[in-house]
Amino acid sequence: MVDKSSMPCNKPRRAEAGSSKKSVVKACQGGKEKIVRFGDIHLSIKKNQADRKKSYCARSGGIKGKSDKFSANYWSRRAWDC
Repeated sequence: MVDKSSMPCNKPRRAEAGSSKKSVVKACQGGKEKIVRFGDIHLSIKKNQADRKKSYCARSGGIKGKSDKFSANYWSRRAWDC
């Protein structure tokens, strides 16, 4: 279980073993906090391959929440450097 009080704001980290997601972050914005889990544990990010990065960024750009810190899409796009 994630202890929200001990996590720093807006610093993604690997989720603990047994989690259904790869990463976890405590998103903080406007005095509110929320734990956001994102990323498939079975897939790796290949942002150093230009074609894959371009495709992912284009595909995820139309998903709701690309500018909302409380969405998984926001943090996934940051991991990909979109």
